[in-house]
Amino acid sequence: MEGSTVTAELMRQHLIDPEVCIRCNTCEEVCPEKAITHNDVNYAIDFAKCTMKGDCLPPCPTGAIDSFRKVARAWTVEEQFGWDSLPPDSEIVLESAGPVPEDVEKITGVATEGAGGATLPPWSAAHPYINLYTPDHPAEATVVGNMRLTAEGASTDIHHIVLDFGNAAFPYLEGQSIGILPPGTDAKGRPHHVRLYSVASPREGERPGYNNLAITVKRIAEDNDGNPVTGVASSYLCDLDKGDTVRVTGPFGTSYLMPNHAGANLLMICTGTGSAPMRAMTERRRRKWARGAAEAGGSMALFFGARTKDELPYFGPLQKLPDAFIDVQLAFSREPGQDKEYVQDRMRARADAVARLLKDDNTFVYICGHKRMEDGVSAAFEDICRANGLDWKELRDQLRRTGRYHVETYY
Repeated sequence: MEGSTVTAELMRQHLIDPEVCIRCNTCEEVCPEKAITHNDVNYAIDFAKCTMKGDCLPPCPTGAIDSFRKVARAWTVEEQFGWDSLPPDSEIVLESAGPVPEDVEKITGVATEGAGGATLPPWSAAHPYINLYTPDHPAEATVVGNMRLTAEGASTDIHHIVLDFGNAAFPYLEGQSIGILPPGTDAKGRPHHVRLYSVASPREGERPGYNNLAITVKRIAEDNDGNPVTGVASSYLCDLDKGDTVRVTGPFGTSYLMPNHAGANLLMICTGTGSAPMRAMTERRRRKWARGAAEAGGSMALFFGARTKDELPYFGPLQKLPDAFIDVQLAFSREPGQDKEYVQDRMRARADAVARLLKDDNTFVYICGHKRMEDGVSAAFEDICRANGLDWKELRDQLRRTGRYHVETYY
C-alpha cells in the first residue's frame, strides 16, 4: 500500500490504543457484537464484526477505545495483537482531487481578511485533508437529523443538520468546512455554486464512532440591506427531511484548526452560526474532559453573541457546561428588559480574564461570525491590551506568526 494514491476511497476503522489501554477488559465485556478480543499483549477490534455503535466508548476509563483511523485495508486482529502503538492515520498517501475550486478560494479569502489572510495552523494541530470531493465528484451524504435550534416564532431560523456518509471516507477536523451543492440552476440556467458551512462536530463524529458530522445553518430571509430574499442553499438545507441525500464537497481549511497538545487554551469569540467551529472544538474537549483524560487541554473561554436568547444556537446545552470546564459569556443585543450588549462588551467586562489568556503563550484565539463583529472585537482587544501593558497590534502579529490567531467572518 505504501506510496499508492487513494482519493476518497478510505474506510473508517475502530481501534484500541495499546499505549493507553490498561487491559481492564471493560470494552470486551460491553461490546454487544463481540467484536473485541485480546491476547496476552493487546486488545483488538475485529473490523468485520464492529458496527461502530459506540457502546464500548463511555465505560473505557482511559479513552484508549476512542481511536479511529482512515484505512484503505482494514487492520486484522492478528496485526493489532502485534502493535506497540497505533499506526498513523493511514499509511498510504491521500491526495486531494485537484486544486481547491476558485469559488471556494474566493469565499475563504473574504472570510480570512480579518486575520490578514491565511494563517499558520497551530503547531500541534492534526494533519487536515482537503478537497477530497469536488463538484464533479461529490460525496453523497444522508440526512439523519434536522433540528431547529432557535425557538419557534423567533425571527431567526437556525438548524442543526446531521449528515451521514455511510461507508465513504470523509475525514475532517474541528474548524474545517464542507461545501454543499444545492440542486437545480440559477436564473441563468447554471448549476448553483458551492456554499461553505463550518463543521459543528468533533472529528470522531457527531455521535462518537459514527461516520457523520453536523453543520449549523441559518435560513437566509433578507439580504445585507434588509430586503427580503430566499436563500437558495439555506432554505434547501433547512427544509430537508431525514433520509434525504445531499451532495457534499471538501473538506476545506488548513489553518483554522484546534491545537492538540495538553495545556493549550482556547479563547473563542463568535456570533450566530459562527458558533459551529466553536461547538466542534468545545465538544472535542468536553468528551475528553468527561472521561477525565489528562490530555483534555487547558482553559477555555467562549464569548457568544446573538440578538436574544431565543435566537442563540445551542443556548440550552451551553447552560449545562460546568464553569470548571469553560467560561461562557453570552451577550444579547435585543433581549427584552436588558440593555444592549455585544460580544465586545462582555470581553471588556471580563478584561482581566482575557488579558491573562493573551499573556499566555499557550493561548489560541478563534473568531467567527458576521463581518460586522470584527471592528468591535478588535477595539475591545486594543482596550484590554492597553490597560494591561500590551500592544494589541504587535501581539496580534505575533499570534499570527505562531499560528495562534484565526479569524473567519462572513457577510
